Amino acid sequence: MIKTFTQDDVVRYVYEETSPEESLLVEDALMSEPDLMTFFLEALELRALMNKIERQPRPNTVQTILNYSKNHSANPLARLRPS
Repeated sequence: MIKTFTQDDVVRYVYEETSPEESLLVEDALMSEPDLMTFFLEALELRALMNKIERQPRPNTVQTILNYSKNHSANPLARLRPS
């Protein structure tokens, strides 16, 4: 039986979610199917680009969380403050 690999299989391969045996089969498929190889190369590039993304919350979001935490009843310091 010949296994047909899909783009989903390639994505799993890119993220190292395939077994060693399946990885060998995916590699063979990549060598024999140009469209699958093109998708693989694009997926690798996208993964590299996504790994460079750095996200940070807005300062007012952080301040809102800190204010909530400071006043939350689970905070021992908040319990010491007079109501």
